[in-house]
Amino acid sequence: MNCPCCSGKSYEECCKPYHTGEKHAPTAEALMRSRFSAFAIPNGDYLMETTLPGKRKYHNKRDLQEWGEINEWTRLEIIQTPALNHVEFKAYYTDQDAHPQIHHEFSVFQKMHERWYYVSGEFLDE
Repeated sequence: MNCPCCSGKSYEECCKPYHTGEKHAPTAEALMRSRFSAFAIPNGDYLMETTLPGKRKYHNKRDLQEWGEINEWTRLEIIQTPALNHVEFKAYYTDQDAHPQIHHEFSVFQKMHERWYYVSGEFLDE
């Protein structure tokens, strides 16, 4: 299976080792890609585990899992990584009403104890 993150690698060679805990994403961009794949699969546990612990109270694992399940995640486009801990991306998906959607976000990540975590994101208009 091709990895949902659009890296061009197989899922087994790309995001699966992060999802299983065998490895941790080495960069903010790799974490961003693995989180996109976690929406596509879906894997709400991974999405919560890779959210900065202090920010988890603002998220709900069930909602993250459901957002992954009700949408068809079709493509990830990395726009830019202007700093080690910032990633601008577009996530393309088809919603539950069969409408194509684009989620454009500028995300902030933080490295803590040798692991990258998602901190927050600013939604950008199309």
